[in-house]
Amino acid sequence: MKILFIGDIVGEPGRKAVSTLVPQLRRKHDIDVVIANGENSAGGSGITPKTAADIFDAGVDVITTGDHLWDQKEVTALLQNEPRFLRPLNYPRGTVGQGSRVFQPENRPPFAVMNLQGRTFMAALDNPFAVAPQAINELRRQTKVIFIDFHAEATSEKIAFARMVDGQVSAVVGTHTHVQTADEQIFPGGTAFLCDAGFTGPHESVLGREIEPVIRRFVTLTPQRFEVAKDRVLLQGALIDIDDDTGKARSIQRISEALT
Repeated sequence: MKILFIGDIVGEPGRKAVSTLVPQLRRKHDIDVVIANGENSAGGSGITPKTAADIFDAGVDVITTGDHLWDQKEVTALLQNEPRFLRPLNYPRGTVGQGSRVFQPENRPPFAVMNLQGRTFMAALDNPFAVAPQAINELRRQTKVIFIDFHAEATSEKIAFARMVDGQVSAVVGTHTHVQTADEQIFPGGTAFLCDAGFTGPHESVLGREIEPVIRRFVTLTPQRFEVAKDRVLLQGALIDIDDDTGKARSIQRISEALT
């Protein structure tokens, strides 16, 4: 199974990149499944049913999220009604929505997706290191192909978590920093890893936002309005080839495609 994972989609430019480039990448790489982090797809912060629909219509099969999950109040409708939409698994028990799910595509083996959020320099959700193992064991009863979006700030937290679950899941790819790392690898147990997938949106920017207001914020320490930038739009992420029978990754490569 070939899985394309798309790093954080930022605003309308990111959605346009997904709608234009995902069909091309599907054909070019014979991709079976597309997963995307969509937590910044609505105006650069949060996600709504409309922006999620745009992403699904572009050919994305599953949307993951992170710490900007709640930035748009309309997200509750997605959490309640959309089975292809995930929030971090390690929210407290009783939180609306789901953090993992097994999917059964037509004419393909089942696969699972799990969404987790780190705690270092982020909100103190339940400990992902404690929550994930039992959830992974439950998923493995249904499929060995398991992809995890680990949404976290600290590189050490992402690496340590991926090392802990090596051999139990097919891939762990980090999101949140919007800076694509160059450490793609397959660990000894067969788990593919990339510390951060980068982001999909305008890269003539500061993490997708217009440059000057961010500079003014650092210089003056006063509030600024951070609008989504427009130029040099890239789709970034990772392409992972997974053995259907064993769930082990065969290869992982970074993706950084320009919208022309």
